[in-house]
Amino acid sequence: MNKRTRTLAIALVSALSLGLAACSTGPSGGRKGGGPDGKNPATANAGAVLGGTPQKGGTLTVLSNQDFTHLDPARNWVMPDMDFGTRLLYRTLVTYRAAPGADGSELVPDLAEDLGTPSNGAKTWTFRLKPGLKYEDGTPVTAQDVKHNVERSFSPDLPGGPDYAARYLAGAEGYQGPAQGGHLDSVKTPDARTIVFELRKPFAEFPFAATLPTFAPVPPKQDKGAQYDNRPFSSGPYKIESYARDKRMVLVRNTHWDPATDSVRKAYPDRIVVTMGLKGNQIDDRLIASSGGDASAVSWAQLRPESLSKVLTRADVRARLLAESSSCTEMLQMHTGRAPFDDLRVRRAVQWALDREAIVTAAGGPAVTDAAGAAMPGSLFTGGKQPDTLRIPLSGDPEKARQLLAEAGKADGFSTRLTVSSGDKAIGEAVQQSLGKAGIKVTIETVDPSAFYDTIGDTRNRTDLVYTGWCPDFPSGTTFLPFVFDGRFIKEKGNSGNHSLFKDDATMKRMDEIAAMTDGAAANKAWQELDGRILAQAPVAPAATKRRSLLVGTNVAGAYGHTSWSGQIDYATVGLKDPSKSAN
Repeated sequence: MNKRTRTLAIALVSALSLGLAACSTGPSGGRKGGGPDGKNPATANAGAVLGGTPQKGGTLTVLSNQDFTHLDPARNWVMPDMDFGTRLLYRTLVTYRAAPGADGSELVPDLAEDLGTPSNGAKTWTFRLKPGLKYEDGTPVTAQDVKHNVERSFSPDLPGGPDYAARYLAGAEGYQGPAQGGHLDSVKTPDARTIVFELRKPFAEFPFAATLPTFAPVPPKQDKGAQYDNRPFSSGPYKIESYARDKRMVLVRNTHWDPATDSVRKAYPDRIVVTMGLKGNQIDDRLIASSGGDASAVSWAQLRPESLSKVLTRADVRARLLAESSSCTEMLQMHTGRAPFDDLRVRRAVQWALDREAIVTAAGGPAVTDAAGAAMPGSLFTGGKQPDTLRIPLSGDPEKARQLLAEAGKADGFSTRLTVSSGDKAIGEAVQQSLGKAGIKVTIETVDPSAFYDTIGDTRNRTDLVYTGWCPDFPSGTTFLPFVFDGRFIKEKGNSGNHSLFKDDATMKRMDEIAAMTDGAAANKAWQELDGRILAQAPVAPAATKRRSLLVGTNVAGAYGHTSWSGQIDYATVGLKDPSKSAN
């Protein structure tokens, strides 16, 4: 083990975790929600576990407005979906501790016996699998199965998943997956329990990447290509009994999962039923009432803005509210490769026109939303607080925007299209109205949440504007700015993160320089400085940071928002107070 490298990783993440723990305040210039005593009523349960310790058994119901984006571990890169997949259906080499608050950012071994052993200056990482790991049919989980999923993540037929393997593995350029018999020499499996990753550059934070679904096992015999999305083969505590797209998923126990090999997942319920396609307000009203089977239910999506007042004004309901910081930044991203957004003056006009106060209101108000002042979330800045980088009024400045448009030869404005998730329609309307004041006519196109990322990831056919966000996969600038602004990894299909299609040589060079730094504090400071330099080029307009507001039923126990899953309920520990009161 290279002790210096391991020390660097721990020191860097420890310093950043302090910022994560402090992320209860908004960006400079943002407004804070508060009751008569000045406290934010939405955060009363921050860091708490609701309902006590669950009892074994019963059926936990998940009420959802959507299907999953993807559950195939090669394609799963949306925070709530990753939580669901890696906590219930498949295990990864490393995972996060099951705990609320800052403790949830601690890495613990999962499939592997430890957090990995670095060598060759952190360019080589070796993991040894635990003995006794089994799939749902009782066959053993092998290192070769982990290698297979890493390789299949390169397949052009399986777009949209985490691309850490493509960014870091040696000799990965041009690789197209294992379908034609090709394999990566940089992923070695000397025996059934050992897997070795050879990287093209040092990566002290590789254990954090090993928490991602890319590093879950997929046995080649079970691999059905794109159809694997419908039925991932379980190495976790549950397996899929049935799955009707956009309607219902039923999970039952995987009897071959051995809790002796798993220190994280508690697997309290006997069954987990996900009911999909419900209206957001319908879900909120059912959970507020918490009657019958809904007492044993949790919400998948955030509370609708209009439902928040019903929750925050009732102490008995507010006691069942989770509202942890998502540690994400939502942004209006502009297609920098198409006119008129290939003109810096036009992009800066959008930044000045955007009314962030209106977006905060549309998203539910200051109790759960703050105006964003930077690209990276507050958790990645010193003190856990975003700076006010652009120093633009929260309500925008339409006249300044019109002036910039005139300089760009667009004095009469122009028309463009914006894609938003259907759940963000009110935010889209706030964007439409604020840009309209500057002469930019915006047509809104809404997309079902389950298809949203595939839609905006189609770079050839997408709209010029998209409203979306990015969440760091772990507390480091390494996993934010390069994924949102590095133009070397833009894909025609399944494009993730860099939806502005921003490609700037000086920015990419600086990213490489920072990634090579061995001083964690210096790297952290450099990422913060680069954040400002990128925003000056205006590929995006920062919009909002949110708390993930989720309501649970009165019979739910062990529920908390996990900081490493953007505030989503940790499915490793949630269960029921009285299983006999749940639905069959």
